[in-house]
Amino acid sequence: MNLGKSYKFYLLIIIGAMLLFVSCQQSTQQNTEKALARVGSEYLRVDQAIEDIPEAVISEDSVEALTQYRDNWIRQQLLVQEAKRLGLEQKPEIQQKIDRARQEILRQALKDYVLASNEKDMQITDEEARTYYQANKEQFVLEEDFVKFRHMRTKTIKEARNARQDLLDGVPWPEVARTYAINPSTVVSESDQYWPVSMAAQDIDIMNRYLKVIGQSEISPIQRVNGIYQFVQLIDTRSEGDHPNLEWLIEQIKDWMTLNNRQRNFSSFVKNLYLKAESNNEVETFNVLPTKPNQNTTLDDTLENNSTNE
Repeated sequence: MNLGKSYKFYLLIIIGAMLLFVSCQQSTQQNTEKALARVGSEYLRVDQAIEDIPEAVISEDSVEALTQYRDNWIRQQLLVQEAKRLGLEQKPEIQQKIDRARQEILRQALKDYVLASNEKDMQITDEEARTYYQANKEQFVLEEDFVKFRHMRTKTIKEARNARQDLLDGVPWPEVARTYAINPSTVVSESDQYWPVSMAAQDIDIMNRYLKVIGQSEISPIQRVNGIYQFVQLIDTRSEGDHPNLEWLIEQIKDWMTLNNRQRNFSSFVKNLYLKAESNNEVETFNVLPTKPNQNTTLDDTLENNSTNE
């Protein structure tokens, strides 16, 4: 064997091994840089955690949310790895459960794919929702009183009194809210909606009770609750048994009609899939089910005649 060629051959192997080692180091370094945690060879990436955590939770306290998610992920990974170490994954009954779970995931993936492919055809317009509401108006009846109200919350008793007086003097509500309210944009937006009286200011019991007894346009007394000075003003009431305003329901009606369209669309897809498989002789049933017993049969019907007359 030529020594020169042999040397070059071994040199290439050494260089290849070094490149592989460096590549693995770089890959590990990249995983570490983007990771929140590692258990064995599994890494939890920051972007993965952020994607899984609900937006409302992570926006409230991102550090706490990521910490809790990370700690829970570590516990779950430890459980999975211990199950694998014990060989539980290879047990037939566990394999069956894994296979069933896999099939369920595939079925749901197919359903999502089919519905996404026809999403544009299943959308409901405002006009379609209005037509449905008018045709089925008797189905939409308020089951309790609904109220529209203003809820002022201030830091001091002086601000609350000034806000109350301004409303009595006819100062526009948005202006009063901007001047005195703790969260002006919130109290203004809440005052534009109708609420079931059972849910109106439900976190402040005394305010909820005032809304059930004060008259239209009347302002309640000021109360101090949890260090906040507050009062409510009743703007309008819709009585139980009335028909709700369509604008309250239009989005709910559209959502319901869209859901109904999606269900019918997928049911039609499944039916066509079955018919196609049947026509291709891919589906076959076997008569192995037991015959349904006759409910009128009695014990005497199944026995020989025991009469002594022979």
